[in-house]
Amino acid sequence: MAAWSRIGRGAQLSLSQSLSRIVSEGGASPAEGASALRGAAALSRARGQHASSLHSLAFAGLAGRSAAAGGHLLQPAPSSRGIGTTLERLHPASSAAVAAELSDAEAREPEAAATPPPRRMPSLGPTKPAEKPRLVVLGTGWAACRLLKDVDTSTYDVVCVSPRNHMVFTPLLASTCVGTLEFRSVVEPVSRIQSALATRPGSYFFLASCTGVDTRAHEVFCTAAPGDGLPSDPYHFKIAYDKLVIASGAEPLTFNIKGVKENAIFLREVSHAQEIRKKLLTNLMLSENPGLSEEEKARLLHCVVVGGGPTGVEFSGELSDFIMRDVRERYAHVKDYVKVTLIEANEILSSFDIGLRQYATNHLSKYGVKLVRGIVKEVKPGEITLSDGTRVPYGLLVWSTGVGPSEFVKSLDLPKSPGGRIGVDEWLRVPSAPDVFALGDCAGFLEQTGKPVLPALAQVAEREGRYLARLLGRVAAQGGSKAHCIGKAELGEPFVYKHIGSMASVGRYKALVDLRENKDAKGVSMAGFISWLMWRSAYLTRVVSWRNRFYVAVNWATTLVFGRDNTRIG
Repeated sequence: MAAWSRIGRGAQLSLSQSLSRIVSEGGASPAEGASALRGAAALSRARGQHASSLHSLAFAGLAGRSAAAGGHLLQPAPSSRGIGTTLERLHPASSAAVAAELSDAEAREPEAAATPPPRRMPSLGPTKPAEKPRLVVLGTGWAACRLLKDVDTSTYDVVCVSPRNHMVFTPLLASTCVGTLEFRSVVEPVSRIQSALATRPGSYFFLASCTGVDTRAHEVFCTAAPGDGLPSDPYHFKIAYDKLVIASGAEPLTFNIKGVKENAIFLREVSHAQEIRKKLLTNLMLSENPGLSEEEKARLLHCVVVGGGPTGVEFSGELSDFIMRDVRERYAHVKDYVKVTLIEANEILSSFDIGLRQYATNHLSKYGVKLVRGIVKEVKPGEITLSDGTRVPYGLLVWSTGVGPSEFVKSLDLPKSPGGRIGVDEWLRVPSAPDVFALGDCAGFLEQTGKPVLPALAQVAEREGRYLARLLGRVAAQGGSKAHCIGKAELGEPFVYKHIGSMASVGRYKALVDLRENKDAKGVSMAGFISWLMWRSAYLTRVVSWRNRFYVAVNWATTLVFGRDNTRIG
């Protein structure tokens, strides 16, 4: 390639010198001749081919001859490569001037080649009038998946954008950390929840994260998940929508405490549960190595849970079960070093009534969970510092203190509800953004609605998804499914949430069940073994699909008979 380039440049210089002699017959100035050759050299760099440069110079020479003879410009015809040029009138130039101009052009050639032309962003363009309207859903959580399951795909083309391709049944996620359940038992691929995403020509699932929303142009901007097979990394694209549903969820709250993100493990995703399980088993095996001091063994096998909500309490209960039944049998050398501490700033399970809270406190304490009331001030590798100065060493730290708005939600130029969520009205619309809805943990009622911000619960998100699917069907039936047409439709009754109760397992075949609408209402409120049976039955029936129900039932039976799997993989 280099040889051909040198040959091309030599031919170009030789031809330029010849042209200089030709055009010198017309009596023109050297500067004008150099100007023409500058244009030819620029055209050569743009095409990256010396052949086209020679053709351009040949045309320049003919133009000069024509000018000398008749005083008119010769307009060259476009070449076979689609190159068209409009040349100025040429005048004579010396060979030295031509050579200097070409040398300068060659010096600038690598710099020009190093700057690629701007690349257009790939996109899924707006729908045409004869096509179905496009519903874009951001997220694969409880709200998004319920919407995807119930939406009428004969009316809408559905596009789902999420960095994960599955839904997680979060109430059972704590059980996967200690091997009571396997990870695949609590997840369901989104393409099984809504088959149109895999089968319909206008419906797609994109493994990507949304980075921005243009509500005026009705477009969302996305960045694909990292991968070696894409043309660029990061790979950006945009999607036009007729209706947009933001259900991207929330992020764990850290309260800006130093060291939490670097040292703690959250419990929101399957990847978190996998990390907890691996860390727990690794510490158990490492603690049996010779030469470790008593203090180091105690630190390695000290599991600290921060946050006394349902997730933190259920995980503590599962850990207690794992220690009492499995660790004592399979890690007899270090069984006495394994401890669990639950740290909460106030009272555990604050959403339950005082009787159930007291039952949970007594039960956890009885089976080895130490309850500490305190506020974490700083987290260091291997050690927590509380606000009163107490230092708590740990080998495993699980952080479960609630959720708050994600960075994506904070970046959106949309109205916000109290707490920083996306503000919505009674029909889950974002008032300042036509055709945009928000659901789940990322959304909350605006203050002017007079409604409180709903809790970040799975049952809230699921019911919002079901409600919006019906609303979108009602809108489509009235011809309002296309962009900018929803104003013509009757939306029906606003969304109303009614709490159906709460459940939480505390370990050792015990659970809490509170089926009252609120603490002051009448209804079922109980704790114990019967409550545990109700808890398991409810979750077995509520798990996403029959496939998951089968997996969960088999895992529970296997654990009952053979104990938990303590294999460390990876």
